[in-house]
Amino acid sequence: MSNLQYVSLDEIEPDKFIPILNKASTRKHLVTHDEFDSDLAEKWIRDKIEIDDLEGCIVRAITVDDELVGWCGIQLSELGYEIAIVVDDRSWGIGKMVFRSLISWAHDFGHEVVYIHLLHTRPEYEFLRKISQSVFPTEMIGDRFTTYELNVVDCLAGKKQN
Repeated sequence: MSNLQYVSLDEIEPDKFIPILNKASTRKHLVTHDEFDSDLAEKWIRDKIEIDDLEGCIVRAITVDDELVGWCGIQLSELGYEIAIVVDDRSWGIGKMVFRSLISWAHDFGHEVVYIHLLHTRPEYEFLRKISQSVFPTEMIGDRFTTYELNVVDCLAGKKQN
């Protein structure tokens, strides 16, 4: 992987997100929603751009060698700022790199704590458990999640990581 980049969502054609967002391997780990078409993809991007405009938030498309492979961001949730990473299954290996970038951005924004909410259908991630100051179940938007509470400074410093 030679060229990982974070790109403003408005620089990506909305239809390019559809194959990733509608892919079964992606959808099975996300809250149930209608399949995306051109109109829903455009609305989704507008909504994410509004989030990107909020203080302390950022939402970016992820490209590798100029090919769209997903999106990531720091956005607001019921508990505070959350980290979100959605990557096409053919690029799952970039997850930790994207995670480190998000932690760095969270630090730059001055966030002390961020959360990762993983749908209850996902297995527990040992990597996240090790670096979390707390792990607990939550219910939001009509679904159950495993929530990882992360201390940004500790994550940035590599504390608790192997």
